[in-house]
Amino acid sequence: MTSLARNARSWNCPASTRLKCTQQNWRSSSSLIRPHLPRLSSSPQILVTLFCAPLENCSFRGTPRKRAGCGSRTRRALLRGRATPASQCLTPALETEQVVVMETRNKDGSWPSAQSQATSRASEEGEDFQGQPGICGLTNLGNTCFMNSALQCLSNVPQLTEYFLQNRYLEELNLGNPLGMKGEIAEAYADLVKQAWSGHHRSIVPYVFKTKVGHFASQFLGYQLHDSQELLSFLLDGLHEDLNRVKKKEYVELCDAAGRPDQEVAQEAWQNHKRWNDSVIVDTFHGLFKSTVVCPDCGNVSVTFDPFCYLSVPLPVSHKRVMEVFFVSMDPRRKPEQHQLLVPKKGKISDLCVALAKHTGVSPERMMVADVFSHRFYKIYQLEESLSSILDRDDIFIYEVSGRAATGENSREDVVLPVYLRERTPARDCNGSYFGLMLFGHPLLVSVPRERLSWDALYHILLYRLSRYVTRPNWDDEEGGAEKDLEGKDSLPQPGHGSGGSSQDPGPEQAGSSSGVASGGRGLLDTSPGASHCPQRARHKHLFTLQTVNSNGTSTRLPFNEDTQAQPYIAIDWEPEMKKRYYDEVEAEGYVNHDCVGYVLKKAPVQLQECIELFTTVETLEKENPWYCPTCKQHQPATKKLDLWMLPETLIIHLKRFSYTTFSREKLDTLVEFPIRDLDFSEFVIKPQDDSAPELYKYDLIAVSNHCGGLRDGHYTTYACNKDSGQWHYSDDNSVLPVTENQIESEAAYILFYQRQDVARRLQPRAGSSKPPASPACGAPPKSGFMDVH
Repeated sequence: MTSLARNARSWNCPASTRLKCTQQNWRSSSSLIRPHLPRLSSSPQILVTLFCAPLENCSFRGTPRKRAGCGSRTRRALLRGRATPASQCLTPALETEQVVVMETRNKDGSWPSAQSQATSRASEEGEDFQGQPGICGLTNLGNTCFMNSALQCLSNVPQLTEYFLQNRYLEELNLGNPLGMKGEIAEAYADLVKQAWSGHHRSIVPYVFKTKVGHFASQFLGYQLHDSQELLSFLLDGLHEDLNRVKKKEYVELCDAAGRPDQEVAQEAWQNHKRWNDSVIVDTFHGLFKSTVVCPDCGNVSVTFDPFCYLSVPLPVSHKRVMEVFFVSMDPRRKPEQHQLLVPKKGKISDLCVALAKHTGVSPERMMVADVFSHRFYKIYQLEESLSSILDRDDIFIYEVSGRAATGENSREDVVLPVYLRERTPARDCNGSYFGLMLFGHPLLVSVPRERLSWDALYHILLYRLSRYVTRPNWDDEEGGAEKDLEGKDSLPQPGHGSGGSSQDPGPEQAGSSSGVASGGRGLLDTSPGASHCPQRARHKHLFTLQTVNSNGTSTRLPFNEDTQAQPYIAIDWEPEMKKRYYDEVEAEGYVNHDCVGYVLKKAPVQLQECIELFTTVETLEKENPWYCPTCKQHQPATKKLDLWMLPETLIIHLKRFSYTTFSREKLDTLVEFPIRDLDFSEFVIKPQDDSAPELYKYDLIAVSNHCGGLRDGHYTTYACNKDSGQWHYSDDNSVLPVTENQIESEAAYILFYQRQDVARRLQPRAGSSKPPASPACGAPPKSGFMDVH
């Protein structure tokens, strides 16, 4: 046995025994194992691992899986005391040259072979550390704060933790459950709980648990940030299936109420649920809903009772939203104004115009709303379109236009023209003869009377609209200067004569295909003007040229004619020298803030009871999720109501802070005020109640999972009450600090864990116990002597 002990020490597993199979002993595994059982008899369980080569040729990292360079896997057997004879487990598996390694658990509950070298060193260094059991941090492996937060909350559920600390799970492992994880999730979680509650660690590294979770749930592979509620849901389901006491599931037919009393239907539904699902998770976390669905056509009422593991309650949210817009007046002397408007979330564009009219005094009929992106109109909205299509990050401009609309054939009508600003720039090829056009500045929506639709009139109208930041030259004073400069260059394009196919895309972004203008422009610019339309002398006095373009402002558009219904877009093309001399970019980009800017929509705190009431209100099913009515024989947008029938020992309440719609995503930072003690559910449970036992409906808080940050980033932390001391602690990965009760409630609260009061009293330590008793509310005042654990 000396050589065996030496090999065991080289593996850093002092509690392991290494045995090599030979041709003589492989057929009798019981004789191989039996001599070493007395030394391991003090352990409640023995893990036997078979390797297909000598131990020295195997590489270990975490749980041993393969021999280096060999594709065959190891075989493992768990011997629980003397219930499973070693010969029955090992005889079919033993082969020549195999190595048998028997392990006993460390005192902190971990397997010697399941620890990496770093974890083993940390365990040895902390051998002499003795702290409060359960006060143990979890190392962040890289964006795993969501996992740490869920584990800290679950670890502080008293009855579940005692279940694992007392090794009761070993008798209920369901290794053959096809829906389970072969007991690996339960074992990994048990190891984690035993280390955290051993009192020998300031913090532990949950690497093995993270690997197991990623193996069975590919969405948690890698190191991306996830939702702690999603991880919690997976973990509860995995533990349930690994520990399901039902080994053989029989067929269960689900029946509707069909007019029977609720108590009879509820009892039948719960019994059917327990015939398939019976585990410590069901005992601790599962409750029962009553679901009532009513068909809107025939009035058919369907009543069913469904189990639940947690409540996902909505938050009462405001039906208003604050939108930032820029108002561009027809008066060229006024700078654009930035406004913050309070509008209905499900309102229309017309509601936005009405809200702006209260600030500006301009009639909503004289407004046009556009989304400006990359110096062009991404979309011009119609008044009946929904506001939900506008995101908070969109740049919304509202333009004042003339309100003269066509009322008859001979009536006066204004045409609204979208106008872009472009600058002629040299191209990047060898010859300097090619010119490109780049968009710049903010586009305009300009009202033009139909009787003035000519290039020369349009030029002066636009020059007037730009007069705030475009200087009119005195051509008489600059006749010898500016004109000589202009004549010295290649001849400038005439108004309407663009650069033809030489224009280039001013940017990689493309405008949407929905760009358009409400007002039509029939008969606009029927002919493209040539040199004969402008006097030769006036030709040199134009600061810019005009060109019809498409909605992107990137290509020449054919002249408008009667057969073309698309609205023409006009581009103002500037020469670089003229733009530099007469165009003031600083003034053009200037704007002023209206008095309403800085308005913040006040978010009043809501009570947790309000969220539960909202959860139990009647709702109409969406068109994407209709209900099939057995009477009508078709899918219907029925009404649905959920009621609480039976509540579990430990109630998990998930606050739905993340809101997702077709056009928007947001996180609700509303403060939810929740009680630390005496959360009363008697008004929400519709099952006939026992007045003699009011504690069956009252709950005390034991843990909170927090999320700080936004949708794309954030951080998870935990508040938890230690079941032994009754002290609250704040866990931030590997840091654990004592806190007081008034620090627990915050806008970051995301998942709440409540324990029923009768369960808390039942779990209190008996008199004479060495552990200090926790208060029924698990919220005793802070005591001196608690260590700041990092």
